Amino acid sequence: MALVCLKSSVAKIAITGLAFATLVAGGSQALAREWSGSTGVQADRATTIALSELPPEGRRTYEAIFDGGPFRYDKDGSVFGNRERLLPREPRGHYREYTVDTPGSRDRGARRIVCGGKRKAPQACWYTADHYASFRRIVPHPEH
Repeated sequence: MALVCLKSSVAKIAITGLAFATLVAGGSQALAREWSGSTGVQADRATTIALSELPPEGRRTYEAIFDGGPFRYDKDGSVFGNRERLLPREPRGHYREYTVDTPGSRDRGARRIVCGGKRKAPQACWYTADHYASFRRIVPHPEH
């Protein structure tokens, strides 16, 4: 009986691991397609966020980025190193980070917008609500 139970548990773990690996592999391919700017690929809702869905503080920060400021924190506009390698690989200096105010926080909080490209005309921006653990590409005007 114990041997049958053990085999059953091992099989469940193997199937679960296989399903997880398939999901992860498929998800990373979707991210790669999206980041490369491929046409005809519908953006994955899990990896993008419409500008209108950002918190109000995020929308203000996004607008300030394109206006060249002003920014509340000295760190805003500083180079983001992409050490987590969650964004597309680019030369150092390509990405800049900006604080998204968090109401009630005594410090800068965890929310940021990271943009790549020229300071006042970035090619793309990403939002993170968890201090760089995950990113969602900001879609300024989602197509319906």
